[in-house]
Amino acid sequence: MKKYTKAISWRIIPLLFIAISIVGCTDLDENPDFTTEDNFFDTAEQLELGVNAIYDGIGYGQDWFNHYYNRFVFECLAGYQVGWEKGPLNYQNGNVSPDDEYIATYWRISYENINRANAIIQKADDLKAEGVPNSALIDRVKAEAQFLRAFYYYNLVRYFDNIPVTTTKTASDQDLPSNENGKRVALDLIQSDLSMAAAILPESYDSGDVGRATKWAAEALLVKAYLQDEKWDEAYTTAQTFISESGMVLFEDFADTFSVENENSGPRIFEAQVSASANSGENQNYHQHFIPGDLPNDLGGVGWHWLNSTQAFREKYDPTDKRIAGTFIQEYPTTRVGPNSEGERPIVKWSAEAPYNLSRFGGMVAADADPNNPDELIFSNGWSAKYTEMGLSNANLTEKNIVYLRLADVLLGHSEAANESGTGDPYYGINEVRRRAGLAPLSGLNKEQLRDAIVNERVLEFAMECEIYPELKRKSTFGGSPDYLGEYIQDFIDTYGVDRTLSPKDYVLPLPLNEVLGNPNVTQNPEYE
Repeated sequence: MKKYTKAISWRIIPLLFIAISIVGCTDLDENPDFTTEDNFFDTAEQLELGVNAIYDGIGYGQDWFNHYYNRFVFECLAGYQVGWEKGPLNYQNGNVSPDDEYIATYWRISYENINRANAIIQKADDLKAEGVPNSALIDRVKAEAQFLRAFYYYNLVRYFDNIPVTTTKTASDQDLPSNENGKRVALDLIQSDLSMAAAILPESYDSGDVGRATKWAAEALLVKAYLQDEKWDEAYTTAQTFISESGMVLFEDFADTFSVENENSGPRIFEAQVSASANSGENQNYHQHFIPGDLPNDLGGVGWHWLNSTQAFREKYDPTDKRIAGTFIQEYPTTRVGPNSEGERPIVKWSAEAPYNLSRFGGMVAADADPNNPDELIFSNGWSAKYTEMGLSNANLTEKNIVYLRLADVLLGHSEAANESGTGDPYYGINEVRRRAGLAPLSGLNKEQLRDAIVNERVLEFAMECEIYPELKRKSTFGGSPDYLGEYIQDFIDTYGVDRTLSPKDYVLPLPLNEVLGNPNVTQNPEYE
């Protein structure tokens, strides 16, 4: 059970129709007899209810292919995380097209919530101009909407580059935004929104508002936005301020970063609130996709088991790395072989000696393994421990929040910005991350060597959190140097004999086909024309 009330989650679902009507309704001549933006958002408290619907989009929302799961699929482009279902399989094989259903849904969810944020920001300005009471709450809600707008835009621009940007509520097809120079326009807006939000948002909330964006969430995302824009000095200054003033420290146990017991605390800066026990409509589907395919159903094994890391990626970790236990499932009872001599389900353990291939069963324990021989009870799949909950009686009753921003991101950003700008101590952040992992500190590297080390540390730290593909993409150029993304993809191709050729399409996603056909003001990314 939760030790606190997930206040936002409880209130969002009943109010979704309000947020939808904000986006879809235009003014009528008559007095309406239904809820609209004009006749509902008359007080600061009502405006607060409206912003809750924007938070909903970063969790489960109303789509099976949701904001987080679609990014699971995108992540397979990098070749370290794979799956056997058609979505992950297409991406790991480099088969991505503008009519892809995962892209279409992700795009729609993002812009629906951007449109809601635009409406809330506009309405907050109107209420302030009208002198509506509780101006402090209005300011805070507006800042939350600015943070969330920046959050959605940031996660669009890192996948699609030149995206359409709008800061006003889209009411008709006459005011559809353009994507001309869209990456530059988006980054400018993101940085402006986050700077303003950070100046208004509180450092923390009481228990009734746990999960809302804080000053530190805005600052952490601003570090990432500056890195995306290669504004090294600004990224360093922002990260340094965060480290100096936030008081946050890493959990000593890496697994605590994803545990239910430690939600909304410590170095977990911003996370989507998920609680199936509080509201059955809030369950996430990450557990069902990452659990081992032969986990017993009564321990949470019901699901699709589509996603895991390759054996080669799992072996990139130093055997002494303390992150392994919090990143990968190390052992579990299997249904793939019969009971042992004691009538119990055999326990299988991960081993580099176990055979592996990219088929659905290619990394599981052999079906003919001796249930009484530990040497045969081994598997090689990199099943994720971050978003699975072993022992669930019902695989739908997921409780783990989705962690979107955490301190390690700021620490590694600090090192990257210091290294690229030549300012401050470039080893501080990465060595703090390595210290927690039980690894030796780095020193004596030149700029290029430290850049490589920071990228490698980020990959190991954030594996299977939907961060690696966009981060490798950010630091890479097709055919250029450095090309971390190309190296990962080519290594995957060569190691597993994948029928795929590295191409410019691997470095950016296409705008969805329905956007290109329906909006005359956007042009497709040239790699897909």
